[in-house]
Amino acid sequence: MTRSEMLFERAVKRIPGGVNSPVRAFGSVGEKPRFIVSAEGAYLTDADGRRYLDYVGSWGPMILGHNHPAVREAVLEACSQGLSFGAATEREVEMAELICSLVPSVEMVRMVNSGTEAVMSAIRAARGYTGRDKILKFAGCYHGHCDAMLVKAGSGVMTAGVPDSAGVPAGCTKDTLTAAYNDLPGVEELFAACGSEIAAVIVEPVGANMGVVLPEEGFLEGLRSLCSRYGSVLIFDEVITGFRLGLSGAQGYFGIEADLTTFGKIIGGGMPVGAYGGRREIMELVAPLGPVYQAGTLSGNPVAMAAGLAELRTLRDTPGFYEELHRKSRILFQGLEGLVKKAGKACRFNYIGSLGSLFFTGQEVRDYGSAKTSDTEAYAAYFSHMLDRGIYLAPSQFEAMFVSAALTEEEIGKTLEAAESFLNING
Repeated sequence: MTRSEMLFERAVKRIPGGVNSPVRAFGSVGEKPRFIVSAEGAYLTDADGRRYLDYVGSWGPMILGHNHPAVREAVLEACSQGLSFGAATEREVEMAELICSLVPSVEMVRMVNSGTEAVMSAIRAARGYTGRDKILKFAGCYHGHCDAMLVKAGSGVMTAGVPDSAGVPAGCTKDTLTAAYNDLPGVEELFAACGSEIAAVIVEPVGANMGVVLPEEGFLEGLRSLCSRYGSVLIFDEVITGFRLGLSGAQGYFGIEADLTTFGKIIGGGMPVGAYGGRREIMELVAPLGPVYQAGTLSGNPVAMAAGLAELRTLRDTPGFYEELHRKSRILFQGLEGLVKKAGKACRFNYIGSLGSLFFTGQEVRDYGSAKTSDTEAYAAYFSHMLDRGIYLAPSQFEAMFVSAALTEEEIGKTLEAAESFLNING
């Protein structure tokens, strides 16, 4: 028995499912989780000393690679000054100023402790601003585990085959409307029926929790237009895309400004963090300035702020960072796409920037319904094949691959060789 297996046997006795987040479970791919002890650059090392080339990147924040010197040193310095104060710090101000300088639609920002908390708070602010109750979300988009958003959610909920969550009272979701991603006519119908009641539309500008699903031409623009016309708040959930597609996130990439934006992942450099921000007139309603209450004892934690500032400043100050990251990502993603076509396999590969997903389906994947046609057993076989060859992918068909700047072309070649051997065996 490996040490990871021994640790898992201990974990399942005290932790539900043996993991502290469902996306870490390996059940859907027929494996047991590897317990990680360290990470450096593009690699993870597990409790048995085995190294893996990592395409999860702590689910997104490790865009620079693991244990980046600038981030590590910033954290060590912050730790030497104290772990938490429960009081205002200069780093919070610097973080707010930096985010606002990078994302033009964000005029004010509030730090929180997770992406879930950021979404919950942004929705409350939107309701407080509009005086309306209904929220429109999209099937397959995951916005954290707050009650109102667990309706046709993606990510771990999708992997488990559970469309909603037990323990969520019907009253918590009665004001949650759901539309199909990329179906603008369907959204228009909902607005025509009850647009005056819709406080906000929340969307992942790039779907990244049903696998990677790109917005079709005109979809995001249409949402912006509808929200402006009906006085609803457009919320971009950029917990994943924020500072990954570029310094201005998906909003800069697509040239569309949201009213409110949620952040996480990269702004913490690997530390637990979240944030929401947007138009000043909305954010000025947040307590203590206004009547929309939201608080957090550890919000703006000095160590998390230090990590996030170091990461964001590195992204900002490294010439050509995103061009080089996207170049390497194209080599990988186009290589995988080419292998699939060569093998004649019933697969689709979706990608944008440094995010990508291989779907085991013959259909074009453009929404939740088409993503669900994927053969999860085929993905499980692919996952195990790659893991055996030292390639660490997300243990779910419905999660993204994250490319980091630490990845080299030699390591991309190793990844493509492993994928090609799977497709040849199973073609």
